[in-house]
Amino acid sequence: MRALPSLIAATLLTTTFAAAQTLQQPNDATHLTAGTQLVIVDVVVQDHDGHPVHGLKREDFQLNENKSPQTIHTFEEHTAPPHDAKGPAMPPMPPGTFTNYTPVPPGGALNILLLDALNTPMKDQSYVRYQLQQYVNKADPGTRIAIFGLTTRLTILQGFTSDPKVLKDAVDHKLIPRSSVLLDDPAGTNTDSIMSSDLGGQVSANVAQFEAMTQSFQLQMRLQYTLDAFNMLARYVSGFPGRKNLIWFSGSFPIDILPDATLADPFAVVASGEDEFRETTNLLTRAQVAVYPIDARALMTNPMFSASRSGGGMNGPAFAASVGKFSEAQASEHITMEAMANDTGGHAYYNTNGLADAVAKAIQAGSNYYSITYTPTDHRQTGDYRHINVALTGPHATQGLQLAYRQGYFSNDAKHPNSSDQATFSSTLSIDGHAAASYAQAALARGAPTPEDILFKVRVLPASTTTEDILAPGNEPEPHGTLKGPYRRFLIDYAALATSLTFTTQPDGSRKGAIEFTTLVYTPDGQLINAMGKTIELNLTAEQYQRFLQAAHTGAGVQAHLEVSVPIKQQTYLRIAIHDIPSNRFGVVEIPTSTVIHLPPAPAPTSPSPSPSIEK
Repeated sequence: MRALPSLIAATLLTTTFAAAQTLQQPNDATHLTAGTQLVIVDVVVQDHDGHPVHGLKREDFQLNENKSPQTIHTFEEHTAPPHDAKGPAMPPMPPGTFTNYTPVPPGGALNILLLDALNTPMKDQSYVRYQLQQYVNKADPGTRIAIFGLTTRLTILQGFTSDPKVLKDAVDHKLIPRSSVLLDDPAGTNTDSIMSSDLGGQVSANVAQFEAMTQSFQLQMRLQYTLDAFNMLARYVSGFPGRKNLIWFSGSFPIDILPDATLADPFAVVASGEDEFRETTNLLTRAQVAVYPIDARALMTNPMFSASRSGGGMNGPAFAASVGKFSEAQASEHITMEAMANDTGGHAYYNTNGLADAVAKAIQAGSNYYSITYTPTDHRQTGDYRHINVALTGPHATQGLQLAYRQGYFSNDAKHPNSSDQATFSSTLSIDGHAAASYAQAALARGAPTPEDILFKVRVLPASTTTEDILAPGNEPEPHGTLKGPYRRFLIDYAALATSLTFTTQPDGSRKGAIEFTTLVYTPDGQLINAMGKTIELNLTAEQYQRFLQAAHTGAGVQAHLEVSVPIKQQTYLRIAIHDIPSNRFGVVEIPTSTVIHLPPAPAPTSPSPSPSIEK
């Protein structure tokens, strides 16, 4: 493997990582960073009018786990940061050098606005956009907000900023209503009609059964896409310290589909997402994410009573069944919203037209809170659910103050040690099966949030000033893509902290690790047209591993070099990723090719020197 030039390597491996060291802890499957399990509970305390209550002390709180009193380990009050709070300044970087580190101001909370186009009719999306325009016009300049969109995948529309002008521009130009093909009424016009009895009894029953099964399948698809997006978001923000408030605008959905007695086969539509929902809320709470669901449909009335239906069809069994199904569906959806809020320490808002006011309340509540940590007295690692109860003591107990906090967590499973509910979530989390595959897919998708599980820098420069008619060696064009020459070749030089690697211990005492470097070329609409990657597998003896650790803890880096070809006649994006395979953790940078195509070519490489990450 060709090493980075020494000057670039030194730059990449010191400045940014010094500023970001609080976000990334060393991770090692041999438990070099293992410690006592520490549970974090953020508690929002408000008075009768919803105003934050400040000035409470550690002794004013009592915390129980599974009804057993716990000793509070640390206690800290957090308030909204001042208007002029700024994040740690990024050091100047040479042209063509990028990082996935996101600087955020210290203290306070981060706020995420998520417009859920997957589960929300277009009409209601437009209303949400209007309400957000009202909110950003008077938003506190010190409020740090990011904006995301959800279709069948999660997309970041605006990174964290406290600049009202930037937020206003994002709301005005990036929140474009989108139609969801998985919604029964994607436009939100409520133009469905009651089944006509003219079809005949059996035919009508068959059609109703078919429609119900189709809707059940669509709902299950929306549920899975939504939970996958929340999982991705939890992984993305887990590297940022402190509390995050996720304000989720959605038409919502139930996590359980119950039998429908009006169908010929009532149980054909039954489905449950309880297990997946539980896993998602667990990921969110470990990342200190409190969810504030807001029903994007605002104040709802049953569409069966709309003026368009007057004059007929407003009686009889079919009408009564439709009215009942609407009420049942709405109640189930609101139960889901309440469950998501309660499980993560947020609050649900529905049946209100004041969506902008709901946003303001959610941000105010989530920006003023108390952080409590404790070590559970029950040290068993069984993977069981632990209920948390927080109460006020003394005179505050009788003042009727309102507390919001997460209601529990799943303890560390001894069979799966990486599932622990630790503060070092971003460096210990490992997920299997569908969740792992979904995270990997989302981490590499065009326009998705760029994970910061592994912090790194990358230099992207043209190889020369000339074009080529053939692809760089090792490039893998998409067989069904639209990749056509001529091409410009780019040199991709990575640098990441060696402590980002995960090693597993083998029976003979050796340590194994594997890290994958990938660069993907996308069109603006997300079509993959070219890819280049390599995997470095490490198998170190005990002696080599000790030398590796010594070098890693002095700031030595993992280095890699790729070359990828990009068509010059197409607008493209480069999605550049590092993947630690044993832990399934990612670091990703995405850049438009237009930002580097006119830069001077990369200088000739210096003589290669051994990299501590691969020394054997």
